[in-house]
Amino acid sequence: MNGTRYLYLEHDGKIFLVDDDGSGPQIPLPGRTKCDCDKGWSIRLPTEAEAKAAGLEWVVKRTNLISFEGVNMEVVIAFPEIDWPSHWAWKDAVISDSAVHPLARESVYRTIHRLVSKVLIVSEEGKVVMAKVKRGHFVGAWTLPGGYLDYSEHPEQGALRETLEELGIEIDLDEIAPMISQNIFTDEGINFVSFTYRSTVRSGDLNFKPKQDEIAEVAWLSKEEALDRAVSWFDRKALEDL
Repeated sequence: MNGTRYLYLEHDGKIFLVDDDGSGPQIPLPGRTKCDCDKGWSIRLPTEAEAKAAGLEWVVKRTNLISFEGVNMEVVIAFPEIDWPSHWAWKDAVISDSAVHPLARESVYRTIHRLVSKVLIVSEEGKVVMAKVKRGHFVGAWTLPGGYLDYSEHPEQGALRETLEELGIEIDLDEIAPMISQNIFTDEGINFVSFTYRSTVRSGDLNFKPKQDEIAEVAWLSKEEALDRAVSWFDRKALEDL
């Protein structure tokens, strides 16, 4: 599969897969632990030529770069211009079938949203709380309180949990809808969605107890100071809207 562009066609949870001869659609068998074949896999993503031969047309969304053991491969993410393909494979069935090529399984993994929840803690004077972090994606940088959501966790509960864990404070969220932002930041194609809530407080009412292994410093900053220090695109979007 070296040096070839492959196509990831998804329509409402269904994806188009082919066999080693390029014939499809092929259906995975969840739980299959090995493949009775020479190459170790018998189901893969199609090439663009193979998808064309199957009579498919599509609209390109983006191209992801995926590397296995130093071999770089391009996967074109696209939407097929057809009615819902009930005879295609469910994307969730791909993960646990060892007969599916890792490129297809990795491509499914890349399309799953990573969910983050954050909080703009704002004082009556218009200052916001930011923390200098010791670990994670932004080591040594200043960010809004927040982080990844746990499995099955509501974004609102995640925002409250992360604030308590990182800063040692309990807050109430304002009764307004969160800012929801989405972005992909690298050619790998990992997709992030952020929910940023707001909490209006009196600064003197908060006694920060930052988590020692995660937070180096906590500060009240003006909007301008916060924007000057913020490195996260999601933080900047929320601060600009403040």
